[in-house]
Amino acid sequence: MYIRRHMEQTVHQVSKMFGAVLVTGPRQVGKTTLLKEVVGDVEYVTLDDPIMLQSALEEAGAFFKSTPPPVFVDEIQYAPNLFPYIKMILDSSRKKGQFFLSGSQQFKMMKNVTESLAGRIGIMNLLGLSLRERNGVDFNRPFIPTGEYLSDRRKSLIETGYKELWSIIHRGSMPELAANDDFDWNSFYGSYVRTYIERDVRELTQVGDEVKFMKFMTVTASRTGQLLNVAFLARDVGISQPTAERWLSILVASNLVYLLQPYSNNIEKRAIKTPKLYFMDTGLAAYLTKWNTPDVIEAGAMAGAFFETFIISEIIKSYYNAGVLDLPLYFYRDRDAREIDLLIAQDGMLFPIEIKKHADPRKDDIDAFSLLDKIQGVQRGPGGVICMYDKLITLKGEDMVIPLSYL
Repeated sequence: MYIRRHMEQTVHQVSKMFGAVLVTGPRQVGKTTLLKEVVGDVEYVTLDDPIMLQSALEEAGAFFKSTPPPVFVDEIQYAPNLFPYIKMILDSSRKKGQFFLSGSQQFKMMKNVTESLAGRIGIMNLLGLSLRERNGVDFNRPFIPTGEYLSDRRKSLIETGYKELWSIIHRGSMPELAANDDFDWNSFYGSYVRTYIERDVRELTQVGDEVKFMKFMTVTASRTGQLLNVAFLARDVGISQPTAERWLSILVASNLVYLLQPYSNNIEKRAIKTPKLYFMDTGLAAYLTKWNTPDVIEAGAMAGAFFETFIISEIIKSYYNAGVLDLPLYFYRDRDAREIDLLIAQDGMLFPIEIKKHADPRKDDIDAFSLLDKIQGVQRGPGGVICMYDKLITLKGEDMVIPLSYL
């Protein structure tokens, strides 16, 4: 069963603007299926095929003579040496929508992309299924807590029940798991982790000790929703801090981990400079940290962290699916540990968001919003508390209680 992806529309638009389109994202989030749906009968080549890969690596200059554009090249990260030849073809033909590319590493980590194809390639980042996609909702605008957004979003609401939500958080956002209820969760993620380590990790770097890398993934997953502390990660795994930094960069490059940056400006000196760490697939994080059922995770010590991680991931998807790569998302925390879970920076304003897994939001949940009023040069927009309450209501002033169905 194919679940329609919001990024389809974005890929169509971008292919009319650029000669090449690149969709990156973690393994098994549906990049290949998405692009096949969009490009139709365009010739498909995968560099997972060892013969094709050998040709791409050893005969790069002739590769596109046997497979001329328009063409879809899957797993392009295995042959970055093809990028200069794509550039030559695009500079010669000046045609749009000639190359459709997919890869499971962030484009910034791919050699030759930025220097070879600057101005010639449109880049998108696909994550797992969003709640909107699961529910068949067409609304495809990035989340922002303005009155206009909330009013428009209200027109296509589909409620997600409490038990259903924790089942989704536990099962994760991989399309295959969502489309096939009979797929065993434990077996799926066990295979996923093995494939990831054997393919992507070895491609990116020589890890050396794969058992310790697996432990590093587990420790990192256990800290989702927390401030990044590389020294603690290194200590808990028994590796050096430089190794921990390198391994973390692998998880980020593979789109498994997102580092939410702290908001600060030159005037605000009390803001901390450490990012927060989020695992982008809550199902994978649950597998790694051994929360084996939805009920156990909902009642467990990490319930708040998983709920926050899920909400942050949903908001990030809303931006990525609309084609926004440079995310306007931050958090705020000062030296007194006063924190705002999420800040959305847009049109010269900051929109503050608190994330609470409870269903009884209170005015003191947003006390920290007033911190923004003390920062010179900052204008605060409307904000809110995203939570399990089922109605959109005013909490205080312009700040709202925002049910998660409005994401």
